[in-house]
Amino acid sequence: MLDNKLTYVVGANIKDEKLRDYLKYTENLSGRFIKSSGLTGKIRVNNNVAKLNHRISSDDIIDIDMKTDEHQNIEPEKMEIDVAYEDIDLIIINKRPGIVVHPTHGYPSGTLANGVLYYFKEKNEKCIVRLVSRLDMDTSGLIIIAKNQYSHMALARDMQSKDVSSKESDDKDLNNKIFEKSYIAVVHGNMENKSGTIDLPIGNPNQDSARREVCDEGQRSITHYEVIKSFKNADLLKVTLETGRTHQIRVHLSHIGHPLYGDSLYGTVESEYIDRQALHAYKLIIPHPRTGEQLTVESNLPEDINNLISKLKSEA
Repeated sequence: MLDNKLTYVVGANIKDEKLRDYLKYTENLSGRFIKSSGLTGKIRVNNNVAKLNHRISSDDIIDIDMKTDEHQNIEPEKMEIDVAYEDIDLIIINKRPGIVVHPTHGYPSGTLANGVLYYFKEKNEKCIVRLVSRLDMDTSGLIIIAKNQYSHMALARDMQSKDVSSKESDDKDLNNKIFEKSYIAVVHGNMENKSGTIDLPIGNPNQDSARREVCDEGQRSITHYEVIKSFKNADLLKVTLETGRTHQIRVHLSHIGHPLYGDSLYGTVESEYIDRQALHAYKLIIPHPRTGEQLTVESNLPEDINNLISKLKSEA
């Protein structure tokens, strides 16, 4: 059973090495996590609090206490939270459409983060909301939230390693891990190919606009798609991301002439069938931050996208 403690037994090949270097280069912990744990006295070697310059050798036992008493400048608010998966290290929420993930100037309350903090409070868990993934306000589906600093560090690192533009993507150990986010999308028109890859850079040339565009100066962005079902002038797609740019799926599909149903920002035709973009993050395949074991979580399509599909079927 997992608990709020990391434990490492130093291998036989280690002799007189600094604790800081061992944790960073052998256990692949981030410098920020190591520093904060050391400064707060949360690292012990053989049951004794240890400084980061402490020398360790084979068979030493290192424990890192991950219990926190952190505070976040977000007010807990009672709301319905759909928990798709939860353990001591992370929680995966199935976000409904129309809710902002984190407070902003325009949305200071009523966000998913407010609701998750209330959920933690009710369970007497002293966690803050550490977002690993995000979704647009009107995109529904699975969002990953880490419950402690270590889990956030590990999940963010594994996710970044899958980004082809990441410097960390050359790390063979990280690249052996699967970190896959898949979506269901409904687009206008029928795709020319039943499956394909869109590899086009996305940027924000107009800083005063929320709209992103395919542009030469943008970041490399890769979207894979597969047609699940075709209707009259519409397709149901499975979409998988290899990079994670803002509005990536919406921008790419619109750019090739197949905007999402209901997408008022990137679409050219208003949809009478759905009042938000028909996009749902339905599946996650990730390495567990502590055990490294593959974790697969799926969610059902929301009612509005199911209704859209039913209407498109009736028109066929």
